[in-house]
This record gives sequence, C-alpha cells and structure tokens, in this order.
Amino acid sequence: MEEKYKQQPANCLKVVLFGPESTGKTTLSRKLARYYNSVWVPEYAREYLQNKWNNERKTCEVKDLLPIAEGQMTLENELATKTNTVLICDTDLLETKVYSETYYSGTCHPLLEKYALQNTYDLYFLTYIDIPWEADDLRDRPEDREAMFNAFEEALIKYNRPYVVLKGDKKTRLETAVKHIDELLSIKNLLLLDTDVVHINSKGISVKQVEKQVERIKNGMSYSNLVAAASIENGIDKYTEAEAEDLIGLYESKQNSLDMVKFVPASGAATRMFKFLFEFLQQFNPEKETVEAYAKRLNDTQILTFVDNLEQFPFYHQVLSKLKTRHPNVERLSKEQTYLEFIKTMLDENALNYSFLPKGLLPFHKYKDGVVSAFHEHLLESTLYGASNKKANLHFTISEKHQSYFDDELAKIVTNLERETNTTFKVSFSYQKQETETVALTESHEIYRNKDGSILFRPSGHGALLENLNALNSDLIFIKNIDNIVVFDNSKKQAKYKKLIAGVLIKAQEQVFSFLHDLDNETVTEADMLAMALFLSENLNVSITDEFDDLSSSKKKAYLKEKLNRPIRVCGMVKNEGEPGGGPFWVKDKYEEISLQIVEFAQIDINNKAQFEIANNATHFNPTDLVCGTKNYKGEAFNLLEYVDPEAAFVTMKTQNGDPIKALELPGLWNGSMAHWNSIFVEIPLETFNPVKTVNDLLKPQHQGL
Repeated sequence: MEEKYKQQPANCLKVVLFGPESTGKTTLSRKLARYYNSVWVPEYAREYLQNKWNNERKTCEVKDLLPIAEGQMTLENELATKTNTVLICDTDLLETKVYSETYYSGTCHPLLEKYALQNTYDLYFLTYIDIPWEADDLRDRPEDREAMFNAFEEALIKYNRPYVVLKGDKKTRLETAVKHIDELLSIKNLLLLDTDVVHINSKGISVKQVEKQVERIKNGMSYSNLVAAASIENGIDKYTEAEAEDLIGLYESKQNSLDMVKFVPASGAATRMFKFLFEFLQQFNPEKETVEAYAKRLNDTQILTFVDNLEQFPFYHQVLSKLKTRHPNVERLSKEQTYLEFIKTMLDENALNYSFLPKGLLPFHKYKDGVVSAFHEHLLESTLYGASNKKANLHFTISEKHQSYFDDELAKIVTNLERETNTTFKVSFSYQKQETETVALTESHEIYRNKDGSILFRPSGHGALLENLNALNSDLIFIKNIDNIVVFDNSKKQAKYKKLIAGVLIKAQEQVFSFLHDLDNETVTEADMLAMALFLSENLNVSITDEFDDLSSSKKKAYLKEKLNRPIRVCGMVKNEGEPGGGPFWVKDKYEEISLQIVEFAQIDINNKAQFEIANNATHFNPTDLVCGTKNYKGEAFNLLEYVDPEAAFVTMKTQNGDPIKALELPGLWNGSMAHWNSIFVEIPLETFNPVKTVNDLLKPQHQGL
C-alpha cells in the first residue's frame, strides 16, 4: 500500500509550485510546461474535491487526504516518465501535510507525513499573496492567505527544502522561475556537485555562464571571415610630415584640458621569457657536454646568444652578486658550470626567482647610473605624451600576488622621478576579475578538475581586462603593453607618434560629437545626414547599408546616431616584416556587415586557401599601440561590455599538470572585445614596436641604454 505514495525514480528535474490558494500556481505551471516544452502535474485535489462538491455539496474532510495524496503521486509518477528535462508539479504531499495540520487540529496521517518528508524535489517556488483573490467552489478562506503563506514557508525552512519566493506580476514570476530552472538544468547537464555550485558562485559566475563556456569550447572557435587585408588607403591612413605636425599640434593644444590615463596590461609572471633557459636547466649536463654541443644537439641558438652576451644584460651584475653569495668560490667553476649556476641563480625560487616576478618588475634597461624596470620606464615615458598639467595618470593591471612588489617599486622610484621630471604621478592598479575566469575541458569534453576535485578556473586572456578598462573614467586612454617599452632616448623619438594617434582621435571625436549634437536638433537636413554617412564611411571605416538612401528621415537619423555614438579607437599599425601579432583586416560578420577589425592569426582558418592568401598578403600588423575615446558626446562613459563580439572567443589547446586541456579565452581586448567600436588605423614606424618576448630581446639596440 505504501508504494502508492512513494516517488518512482525519474530522469528529470522536479520543481513544485507551492503556496496558498489563489496565488497563481496553476497558471504558472502551465506556462512553465509550455516554455520548456515539457509536462506539468495538475493538482489532483481540485478534480477530487470538485467531484465531491458536485455530488455531495461537501468540502474537504480528513478522510479525503490519503486518497488525494495517492492520486497526486499516481499522476506525478506517470507524467515523470514523459520528460527528461523538467517536471512542473502544481503541488506535492508536503503541501497536503501543511493543510492537514493547519485545518485539522494539527493532525496528519502517518503515511502522509512519512512520504511528504521522504519524497524530494529539486526546487520549490513559494507563490506570494500579491495576486488578487479569485473565488470558486473550492476556495473559501481568502482571509487565511497570509497565515497560510507563513505556514508554507515555515515548513520549507523546517524541512530544509530549497525554495524561491515568487512575487510580482505573471511576467516577472515566469522570468524568475525560468532563471532558476535554467540554472538547475545547467547543473544537471554539467554533472555539477553542490560544492561545485558554491565554488562557481563564489567567483561571481553563474552556472548558466559556465554552461555557455562549456558549449563554446565544445563547438570550437568561430573563425573570422576575412574579406581583405587592410592597407594604405584601404583602411589604413598614412600622413605626410605636415599633416602629422598639424595633428600633433591639435593634441598638444588640447592636452592640458584632458583627463588622460595610460593603461598598461602587466598581469602575470615572466615565465615565458625564460622558456629556453628552463629547458637548458632540465637537459644540460656540464659534466658531459659543452654549451655549444648542447646548442647543436637541440638546435638551440638562443642559449648561445644568451651566454655569449651575458654582460650586456641589465641584470648581469645583480645575478653575479647573488651567484657569489651562493658560490663564494665561483671562479673555480668551469665555464659550463658557471653558465648553469648563473641561470639557476636567476630562476631558482630560493635565489632571484625572476620567473615568478611580473615582467614589469624585472631589470629591463641599464643606464650609467643604474638599472631600471619596465614599470619605471612606463612612468618616465608617460611624461613625454601622457601628462596633463604636469600630472600623469597610469593604471596597471596586475596579479594580486604581485601587488606588494609593485607597491615597493613605486615607493622606491616615485620621489626621484617626480623631482627629475617635474611631474606628479598618480598610479593605480587593478586585478583581473575572478568573474572573468573560464573553465577548461578534458579531451573527452568533461570539465577539467584539479587534483582535489575542484573545478579548474583559468585566467581568460587579455580580453578579461575589458572589465578593468571599463572601470576607468577618462577622456582619453592610451593603451600599451608592459613589455613594449624602450630606453628613454628612443622613447623621446617615438613619443610624437603617440601624440599623432591622439590627435587623430581628437579630430575624429570632435566631428562625431558635432554630428551627434546636430542629430539631436530637429533642423538637421538631408544634406547634413548625407555628409554624416560619408564621414562614417570614409573616416571611420563604417560600411553604410545599401538601403540608407531609401530610409525615411527619422530612420536615417536613428541609423546615423547608432553608428556614430560608439567608443572610438585609433590604432597604430606597422609594416609587416615578419613580427608576430594580429593584423588589420576587413571582416564580414554573420549579418553580412563588413567592418575594420584587428584579427589574431589564431582567428584565421589557415586551411581555407582563400582566407590564408588574404592573411599571407597582409601588409601591416598590430603592435598594440592604441588611444581610445570611451565617453559619448554628452560626456558619459560608454559601457564597453556592450560592444563585444562574443563569437570572437579563442579556444586553444593547453596543458595542465601534464594533462592536455581545451581552454577558453575571452575575445581579445583589442580584437573581439572592441569589435563594435568605431576604428581608425594609422601607419606608424616599425621602430615603435619593441616587445620583449624572450630574455634575449633585451639585447636589441632599442633596449640597450649604455
């Protein structure tokens, strides 16, 4: 007999609409079943009691409760076999138990109580009493709704049932319920544990977001659809000396009236700089071979360049001094042993531990009066173009674990720098936000877990820094990578190109703002709007729809305003001479719109011959030298998160603890994260691009200060 009240196993989620009379449970049950193309379990008591009323003119009695419970569970068990997604239950035995105890002197049949507590559901929706009472044959206690709501909520709390209170109109209730059911379905689909959900939520991420990340990784990257490589007079502007001087002059005339900041991505440790040195430590035996023999055996020319030029590195004396404390008789070591111990002293965590340090704090440049870091050089460089009224604002994105190191470096250098440059520095820092981290998948498409069983979350590339950029509130933002910095004499020569692209931005922005103010004016003419469309096409590289001329005047205004009122970026582009990096291309999106984009090589389907040829014939590449306008014509900051192309995310193969994994990176900061900005590309000299990707790059003339 007891089997009649017991839940049968089911391959679906079960949610219960729970609450007093006339609070919208049945209406919402139907809507949810329709939304999920699933089934719902009606309230059996209504049919049972309606028949009783029709036949006997009697309402519910104690003797009716067990038959009602039996009928309810028969319905539920039968309908649960018809869905593998979600079963919507218009009531459950716990609700019957609450009614029994409330209406019948606190009594409840033992069988009803047993299965009311034993049967389980994934979520309860407790419906509030803010819906008007609707009378019918079975509803007779409108004055008890508040007391009953409290009784239902007390039962949910007492028996530790997961629940959400639904309030508001029908639309609001449906949206709230769908949000919570979707999250449960995501948990079910991803085979998540309760501890996983807590871990996910602690990072400020929803389970639904994790599900989307998993789907993105499974589906793979969406390659860019290249139409053509941008080139001079076809997406890339080139200025004569006279034109450049005029634009530089424009910037300088506005400089002291602008609130500016230099934004420098500086997150992460410098480990990749020393990759070939770590390999050397693992594979070189000074007792068995020379460095030259090692280099020949592994075809490693980098190690020969490194050891042949040791004294030219800015860190040489620091490492040598530390080496002598570790090996007081260092002069007695063989040449090979000396090289090995020198590199160990650089990289060992018990010595200088350079690979742990952020790249920005390594000894980068050597001058007559000492050695300085890239961080130091960025402060100094900002005085050449990025200061306003002798004040320079800089913002560095860093790892939280490196905060104290940057603080120490700033405290050590800022007083002298301010005195030498007659400039006040305001330096701020931020971390990559936890909510931008992403999961990874194993080769079998399961979520990758750490050795302790927790889900691995990884930093999601420099695209995650859009959140940090979005938090700034400046008129003009220069962006430059931490490692693309040269000795100060070379910076002086290059500063004019920063001023050039800033002048281009200001000129474009002034015209855009003027147009937008005109569009707010009812007197704007057809001729005015044609001029705006030409400016968009010729100056901002925006493709204008073929139907523009046929639009009504009001629709033209709306179209132009939407196209003009966007963040603007001006990006320096250098001639392609074999350096790594993304490049400028004309790209067609899924809506057949063509726009100017920066595209990474990884975003190009090189197995597609036509796409490969377009990429192979590119004349320029992106050195990550940008200036951005992130405020609109009313002086309000744009929400930069609204201008991202989520399809431009990267899926890459990585290793974690020796395991191959598929990792997800957000759309790159100057790639997909700025996909819907208005873009202007300007040719600048190759000499402006001097990144330090490996330690040997510090040997290049641009990084040699003596």
